[in-house]
Amino acid sequence: MTSLAHQLKRLALPQNDPSLLSRREAASLLFDCKEAANIDRDTFFAIGCTGLEELMGIDPSFEMFHSTLFSLTSKSLERSVQTKAINEQLDENISLFLINLSPYFMLKPAQKCLEWLIHRFHIHLYNQDSLIGCVLPYHETKLFVRVIQLLKIGDPTHKWNWLHPIKKQGVPLAKGALITHCYKDLGFMDFICSLVTKSVKTFSVHHGSFSQLRVLFTFYASTIVSALGAVEKITDTIVSKLLPYVQKGLKSSLVDYRAATYMIICQLAMKVTMETSLVQSLTLQISKNLTKTPSLAKEGLACLLVLLQNQKGEDVGRKPFHYLCNVPDLVTILQGISAAYDITPLLRYLLPHLVCSIIDCGTGHEESEMTDNQIYARHLEAILTSIPLEKDLDHLLADKFLEEFICYGAQNESDPTKMAMLNKQLLPLVRLLERKYPKALDLVLEKHLKDITNQNEQDLFHQFLSLSMSGSKHQFLTDSDTSLVLSLNHPQPAVRVLAVQHLKKIIETSKEGFDKSFIEEAIFARLTDDNLEVVMTALSALKIFKGQISPEITISSLLTLFERVDFSKDGMWYKVLEEAINILFKEEILNENEELLNRVVMQLLPFMMIINSNSKSAEWKIAVCLSESGLCSLHPLLKGWPEAFEKVIKSHKSADLVGVANQKMILLFSDNITSGAPSLMSQMVESLIHVAEKESDSVRQKVTVHIISSVLVQCCCNSQMEESYWSLAQRVFSLLEGQIRKLEGSHSSEVIPVTWLVESTPRSLVSVEELTEYIGKLNSGQVVDAEDSVMLMLLLKSFINGLRPPVSFVKDETWWNPESLNENSRDYLHLLLGLFDIIVCRASEGHDALHFRALMSLFFKVHLDDPECLFKFLSVLWTYNYNLSNQLNYTVNAVLQTRALYIGCALLTSQAAQKKKQLVSASSPVVISLLINLGSPVSEVRRAALNCFHFLSVIKESPFHPILHNLVQKAEEIITDPTYVTQSLGSLFEELQTQNKQKSQQKKLSEALELILSCVQAHSCPSYIARSLMKILQHVNGEMILSHLLPAIDRLLEKVLKEPETVLKDEVVLLRLFLGKYSEHSAALLCKDQQSLDLFIRSLHIAKELYKGIPTFQSTALGQITKPFFAALPDGKVQQKLLRVLFDLLLNCKNPLCAQTISSVFKGISVDAEQIRVELEPPEKAKALATVQQTRRQKIQQERKPQVPELVQEISSVNWQRVTLILELLQHKKKIKRPQVLVPALFNLLARCLEISTSEQENMEYTKQLILSCLLNICQKLSPDGSRIQSDILDKEKFNVELIVQCVRVSEMPQTHHHALLLLGAAAGMFPDKVLHNIMPIFTFMGANVMRLDDTYSFQIINKTVKMVIPALIQAEDAGSPEATQGVEEVVIKIIHVFVDALPHVPEHRRLPILAQLTDTLGGERFLWVLLVLLFEQHVTKTVTAATNGEKDAILETDVEFWISVCCEFSVQHQFQSLMKIIQYLTKLPENKEDDPGSKKSRTCKTKTQDQEVQLFNVESHSGKQLRHFKFLSVSFMAQLLASQSFVKKIVECDGVEELQQTEQRLLEEVLRYINVVAHSVEENADNPTAKFWRALLNKSYDLLDKVNALLPTETFIPVIRGLMTNQLPSVRRKAMDLLNNKLQQRTHWQKAQVRQLLELIPELIAIVQCKINEEEEEQAINRQTALFSLKLLCKCFGTEHPESFVPVLKAAVDLISLERKEEKNVMGSALLCVAEVTCTLKALAIPQLPRLMPALLKTLKHKKELISNEIYLLSAVTALLKVVATLPHFLSPYLLDSLLQVVRLERIAMEMGPSSQLSLRVTTLKTLLATQLGPRVLLPAITKCYSELTNAWKNHLGPLMDILKEHITVMEKNQLVSHQSELTTFFMKTLDFRTEHSQDDLEEVGRTETHIINCLISMVMKLSEVSFRPLFFKLYDWSKSEGTSKDRLLTFYRLADCIADKLKGLFTLFAGNLVKPFADTLNQINVSKTGRSAFTMGIKGTVEM
Repeated sequence: MTSLAHQLKRLALPQNDPSLLSRREAASLLFDCKEAANIDRDTFFAIGCTGLEELMGIDPSFEMFHSTLFSLTSKSLERSVQTKAINEQLDENISLFLINLSPYFMLKPAQKCLEWLIHRFHIHLYNQDSLIGCVLPYHETKLFVRVIQLLKIGDPTHKWNWLHPIKKQGVPLAKGALITHCYKDLGFMDFICSLVTKSVKTFSVHHGSFSQLRVLFTFYASTIVSALGAVEKITDTIVSKLLPYVQKGLKSSLVDYRAATYMIICQLAMKVTMETSLVQSLTLQISKNLTKTPSLAKEGLACLLVLLQNQKGEDVGRKPFHYLCNVPDLVTILQGISAAYDITPLLRYLLPHLVCSIIDCGTGHEESEMTDNQIYARHLEAILTSIPLEKDLDHLLADKFLEEFICYGAQNESDPTKMAMLNKQLLPLVRLLERKYPKALDLVLEKHLKDITNQNEQDLFHQFLSLSMSGSKHQFLTDSDTSLVLSLNHPQPAVRVLAVQHLKKIIETSKEGFDKSFIEEAIFARLTDDNLEVVMTALSALKIFKGQISPEITISSLLTLFERVDFSKDGMWYKVLEEAINILFKEEILNENEELLNRVVMQLLPFMMIINSNSKSAEWKIAVCLSESGLCSLHPLLKGWPEAFEKVIKSHKSADLVGVANQKMILLFSDNITSGAPSLMSQMVESLIHVAEKESDSVRQKVTVHIISSVLVQCCCNSQMEESYWSLAQRVFSLLEGQIRKLEGSHSSEVIPVTWLVESTPRSLVSVEELTEYIGKLNSGQVVDAEDSVMLMLLLKSFINGLRPPVSFVKDETWWNPESLNENSRDYLHLLLGLFDIIVCRASEGHDALHFRALMSLFFKVHLDDPECLFKFLSVLWTYNYNLSNQLNYTVNAVLQTRALYIGCALLTSQAAQKKKQLVSASSPVVISLLINLGSPVSEVRRAALNCFHFLSVIKESPFHPILHNLVQKAEEIITDPTYVTQSLGSLFEELQTQNKQKSQQKKLSEALELILSCVQAHSCPSYIARSLMKILQHVNGEMILSHLLPAIDRLLEKVLKEPETVLKDEVVLLRLFLGKYSEHSAALLCKDQQSLDLFIRSLHIAKELYKGIPTFQSTALGQITKPFFAALPDGKVQQKLLRVLFDLLLNCKNPLCAQTISSVFKGISVDAEQIRVELEPPEKAKALATVQQTRRQKIQQERKPQVPELVQEISSVNWQRVTLILELLQHKKKIKRPQVLVPALFNLLARCLEISTSEQENMEYTKQLILSCLLNICQKLSPDGSRIQSDILDKEKFNVELIVQCVRVSEMPQTHHHALLLLGAAAGMFPDKVLHNIMPIFTFMGANVMRLDDTYSFQIINKTVKMVIPALIQAEDAGSPEATQGVEEVVIKIIHVFVDALPHVPEHRRLPILAQLTDTLGGERFLWVLLVLLFEQHVTKTVTAATNGEKDAILETDVEFWISVCCEFSVQHQFQSLMKIIQYLTKLPENKEDDPGSKKSRTCKTKTQDQEVQLFNVESHSGKQLRHFKFLSVSFMAQLLASQSFVKKIVECDGVEELQQTEQRLLEEVLRYINVVAHSVEENADNPTAKFWRALLNKSYDLLDKVNALLPTETFIPVIRGLMTNQLPSVRRKAMDLLNNKLQQRTHWQKAQVRQLLELIPELIAIVQCKINEEEEEQAINRQTALFSLKLLCKCFGTEHPESFVPVLKAAVDLISLERKEEKNVMGSALLCVAEVTCTLKALAIPQLPRLMPALLKTLKHKKELISNEIYLLSAVTALLKVVATLPHFLSPYLLDSLLQVVRLERIAMEMGPSSQLSLRVTTLKTLLATQLGPRVLLPAITKCYSELTNAWKNHLGPLMDILKEHITVMEKNQLVSHQSELTTFFMKTLDFRTEHSQDDLEEVGRTETHIINCLISMVMKLSEVSFRPLFFKLYDWSKSEGTSKDRLLTFYRLADCIADKLKGLFTLFAGNLVKPFADTLNQINVSKTGRSAFTMGIKGTVEM
């Protein structure tokens, strides 16, 4: 497209949009564009007004638009023709409305309003910006896309073209696309911002609230902020575009608007670096507005924080500070923000200004200054108190305090009063700062101390120091020349010592200026010093100051010394520890606080270990010091140690001292622990274990761990306290286990010494020598991994030997059941498992495997000496990992389980045969335990178990041998698949029942199974064992299985009901597995064994969930009620009982999951309807009321006997809630046997529902709907195809249609109506005769109620009712008698009548679908015409009578469009058939009302057709005018239908061409028959007042015929027309020819066969032309004229290719114009035109007719009066002559003279008519043809003769002849001119004498004629050469001067010379020389006084002048 085209397109006005002119489609938001085109303006207006009223209910401000955009005047307003001012006002109103509408856009009322604006004001074309602004906030919705699809935005230059892709795709606008366009197109960004400001302005004027704008503000903020975030770089242009709107937002009082502005400012601040002035401006405005909207104070401060965080805020100024200080709760808000975000930037601005303001205002005397100062001080104090200062803010604040103080002091040093006031003001603040941030203040003071330069500054500094509590610590020390603080942290130890000593003096003298915390921190800091002397000095200071310190803190600090002392680096540190011990044990709190004492003892215990025998070593001295301190006397663990240690020292040599002392410590500590109280013992044990678990490689820690472990093992062995023994044993074992686990991969490959072997060491403790050797190796740094391992094994050996089983542990039980063991027994079993695990793990690999194997033997010997006990223990190991409850609190992993299985296998092989038999007996758990492991998910476990079975399977005496033998044979499969064992056992025991094995084998298998089941149900068997067994037996089913399990089920159910909290998880799963045995295989047992049924029902009632994640027993039991299970129940009573239980459960359950499960169960099972019937009916029901008559009769009896309690009781006995639930289940129930059994029961319930009082009817509506729905389902089951059913299946008397009808009548609920209608539809197919008798009330009800509802559900109900009821009626008609057929047709017509009558009340968009569905169901071929006739009748009798005159045309147009839409819903064939039936119906109607034959007969004598017709249009009940209107409307509609685009489109798309042609031919015949009828009526009513109507009806019928003709294929059309042209009626013949003419004029392309057919019409047409009829000459003339026109058209179309066919036509036409008698002029005119056309076409073939044609034609032209009287006749004659001359010019010489004469006469007539008339134009053309087409040889003689004749009679009309000659000379070739020059010269010599010959005539006329002659001569002169012209000129001159001639010749020559001179110009001088003198002489001779010579004179003068 060019740029100019783009510009023009942009300038195009909306009113020129093509879419506004389209009638096929219309823009619409709510409707499809094609559907919207069929909706009228009133409907749109009603939709818009409805929406506005609903919006006014939401927001009253919309009322102002009621009188503008939604007024009645707006319906007729067309904006495209309004003035600019009106359109501007309209745009303003629309913009205002759309702004108000935007918040409600997603509501349906708003969309209705938009629909009106789009339809009426075309806002999608005129107001695109406003419309998009209205919907843009909802850009992510589909409705937004719908609006965009209305816009014309396809032009690439269009402002909104970027939305075009979503218009095409129909998907919502992505947020990303919107954001991208926002930052790329700043105009769009400005559009969004301005949209907000406009909306705010609008709502501020018309609304009191702005809450509606929240959506817009949200959109504004999210879009702008996201756009700023997405753009790569924010340019100055973007900032400048946004700033005005940011300023407005900050100034706005709207909370949401300002909040959105805050967000935009934050985004700008983060993305762009702003100028300082802009930052200042924004900061000032934000701060200023904080107090105006307190609700946004937090958001405003956050915005300010972001701004300062990302911009340079140093130069913001003081103004914002003052505004910030006026914000209420400033600090509180900042504190809240600081909890989540860093507010440092804002505080960095605030704090310095606060300090400056406090100091500046602190000494002021004005009241305002004092108030401000208080505010500032309060803010600063609150900040220091509640907000932590981070990122050096504390340093900044302290520095600012000091700086401003010194600055102020320097300025006011002469005014002590001010300084005093300032000190007073600052004192609490500085003290607060010092308390919160002492280090920051110290650092600032220290730094400033170094920078002091003069005394004055030093004095001010000391003055500031006086304000702080610890100012003295910054004073200079004389010894170190620095402050105390710096001295304490000095790098030189000597200075630190001096500082601590100075601090000590301060403590001793209690000097002021030092706070307690400083001294405390200083002492503790120096205690951590790495210099011994400093630490000692600090300890001495601590001695003095410890009274002021918490004892706990003192003790903790001193204990820290012990942790970090390392004697290996410096042994002198023992002095520090001695001093610390002295201080430590002087603390009295140790006597009072046992916990603290225990902590001290446990931390110092390692220092008491004897790891060195050197009495001078630091370790020895500390150990001695601790033993001699009071510590041992304070703690019971250390009781007696000082004495024992002293005794060891005295009695043993130093070499053995270490071993002996440590061994003594072990024995002493263990005795102290075991002899103490149980509570104290457990506390000490825990503390010791905690010490032992500390990880360290130091010698002291290793020895400590060994000593503690030995102590605890000794305690275990020696303890006599049963209650605490097991907890002690558990903790000791966990310690040993942890140490062994650590050693697993740590020790080297060092060989353990022989003397250290476990099996060779009978004692439980390590010997003194070994212990001494071990510690010696540790001190020397040698590797002791082997010794560590052996020492641990010895401890483990001692632990095994010392461990003893509890008294309650019974080893004789079959199962060691952890579930039934007490706590001690469980602990014992737990320890056995742990010992086995740790021993077997180390015994399998490693260098110490032999030692652990020895320990394993010891373990078995001590605790599992009996093989039975051993295998019971192994059984626990094999199966415990299946335990879900884990009572032992132990995890047996797969590795341990596998090892145990392999050990068990090895042990089994080693057992004696007798023992093996005992192990595989039923009393042993071995087989069962191994069997369980075959289902393990670990393949290695299964393999190990099968190994065991392999050895056991050889023992045939085992009762389990058949099972073992079978499983061993399938070992590979079991190892491969963990589920195979379940399949194998299932098939094994299935074979037991099906195969014919030997009886002994069956018996053994059966016994084995019984043994397993006995194990499962045994009390002693653990539930997890039973659960696992049931899992592998899950495919083993049957009555025997369930019967054996019943006791166990009973026991578990009892436990669940009575003690649910004690039920184990394994028991819950086990019971679920038990219930799983209720299957189709065991279902028969429920009928045989009452207990099994009772237990199952009991389980159905247990709905409590015991463990989360495990389904309830109720759901499990419900899951077992499957279709096979229910079907396998042989007794119907049991089925009935289960059903009753299910229904009762459903009635009482409150859990929706349970209800859903019951529904699924019921849906799945196959139920007999009789069982459901029993549940639906009450226990003692009265006899069902089968009919409405019985119900009425009973009601009458009730009225007579009002007190009948039995009936009331009977009705109320129905449990409607239970019935409702059952009915709900039946809704989706498919598998019901004999569903027809339910029908009487359901109708009985329905009757009961209808009997209930009116007040309670509403509560029963849902129940009614369920009943109706169930009945419908039953009908669909009985007759899926909707056909009739046999009476033996369901008797029709049991199907109470009357009750259904009554439901419809009584109920007010649409849903009930819908269900009833659907049921009636289904019943119509099954019992059509019953429905037929009740159908009219139903459809009457639908017309009055359902059809008026505008909802999809009602619409679907109507459709379904129509689809189901009516086909059934039609089916009944087809299958019934003629009487039934008549009855059905009457009913159908009545139904259609109901729909038509209800049509005005049906929503418009529902009308077409409803009628289309109705007619389609009835059969369009049969009843479409009935519908149309009834629609016509309604329009004529109701619609028009109710409308005003001005509305009738519009209503008719709307109705016709709707009728056409209805018709086009059906096929073309159906429409044609309907039109034929309508025509037939119209034919049968009387001409006038008084002619109605039906009025003369009684109603009882009417035939079927008459009765039907009366129903369609009852002539009796309507007036004659209505009858005529009906006929005219019917014919008019048929014509409009056939011409409609929709119909033509269906014709084009139609496939059956042959069938369609036949139908069209029949329709044409019907139309022609009707035309005959109407034509006959026209003749009969010619003299009646209704004549005009009949003529109009005939014309409309002809119009209908035209429309049919337009649809006819040409092959059909031509024969039909040929037949019509032979019709007796002239009017029909004429109409046929008119149709032919129309077809000929419309078509341009014809097939050969069609042309041949058309040419065959020529004889018929010639016959009509030649026809002679005496009667009705006028009409006959019209027909002849039409026939001639048809011949002319045929010739024009086909004459060129088929000229021979038209020779007879020319002959006939020539005959016609050659007749002597007078013919009608129009006929003659048509004949002449036909002659013209045929002659033009035939060319040479017309020559034979010229001798007859030309005389006749010229004769016609001679009759001037006849020609003038009829202009058409005249034009036809001229046209004929014109065509003949043009076609055959060379054959006209015989008639040329007459032709020229007629041309001259015609020219005269043409002059009278005017130059622009048709005659004048054609005569001019004729003259041109004569002049140009004829040769000079022919034309010149004829012109000469013609001139001779004209000079006598037509002398004043020679002009045309001369014009012909002039034009002829002009076109002559040069050689022709030369050859005919002499002839022409002679002719002109003759013609120039015209003046001379007519000198006595009117000179004026003569002059005009002479002018024509001269002009003609000059045309020849201009073609002559000089050589040829000169002799001619002088010849003419001589001619004028010849003697004896009149002087008139001279005048003629002078005029001729004048004209020649005018043409030749300067060339004339070549010939003028000889003329001057004669001309002069002539002038002199002339007497000018004579009047007659004036012209003569003027001619000469003119010539001379030239």
